[in-house]
Amino acid sequence: MKLLSFVEDGRERFGAVSGDGVVTLNDKTGQPDLRSALAAGALVAMRKAVQDVEPDRRLGEIKFLPVIPRPGKILCAGINYRSHAAETGRELPKQPSMFVRFADTLVGHGGDMVRPNVSDHFDYEGELAVVIGKAGRHIKPEQALDHVAGYTCFVDGSVRDYQKFSVTSGKNFPSTGPLGPWLVTTEDIPDPSRLTLTTRLNGAQVQHSPTDQLIYSIPHIIAFCSDFTALAPGDIIATGTPEGVGHHKKPPLWMKPGDALEVEISGIGTLRAHIVDEPS
Repeated sequence: MKLLSFVEDGRERFGAVSGDGVVTLNDKTGQPDLRSALAAGALVAMRKAVQDVEPDRRLGEIKFLPVIPRPGKILCAGINYRSHAAETGRELPKQPSMFVRFADTLVGHGGDMVRPNVSDHFDYEGELAVVIGKAGRHIKPEQALDHVAGYTCFVDGSVRDYQKFSVTSGKNFPSTGPLGPWLVTTEDIPDPSRLTLTTRLNGAQVQHSPTDQLIYSIPHIIAFCSDFTALAPGDIIATGTPEGVGHHKKPPLWMKPGDALEVEISGIGTLRAHIVDEPS
């Protein structure tokens, strides 16, 4: 099942993809948004609600929101592919190297990814992201995937000249983190290590890697995060990016206004964003 969030007439809605349409689920579940539906344990109800039901909207006509528009936490793993560690010249982390993003950094599928006016060192990082479905603290790795609702695509947009002084500042400019287009639930992706991630800038492939190349597996990352913070339904965990980021190309490949960015993950789909300048 593919679950998404969108906006219509100023109202936030969520639903499930059905063919080339969407079955809206707010009224069918009694929940105001997808995060609330996950917190209410409504995945089974959502599956039942879309069975033998005609879509009420066309997929190509909706305005996507980030798949979880206001997650309580966005936790991101840095340097979590061996290939990326090699291109940066960094040592492998002794444990997952996590940092935090703010909710206002998120962008919906097809939306504008904003290059800040204080920098032109604007870089892409295509990533697989985990959406938590069941709360937990001190989760054991062997039980970690039981806490996952599904998986989605993410871009960890990075302002590199700010990042070299502070990861927090370089990763938290508004509207730099596209998330979507939807989450694919775990019954359709039982093993997230068997996917392939591809990033394209203006149609040219710049990143390509299987997800089994993670230094720390998704269960390990979930368990590690749950030791230092309680995980809740709708929380996002980004799992890191493979080699090919613009910062380490020669010459560097920075995103600029007018560019089109895509992150495609097998079994999920393609997340698209348009690069624009911050309004002056």
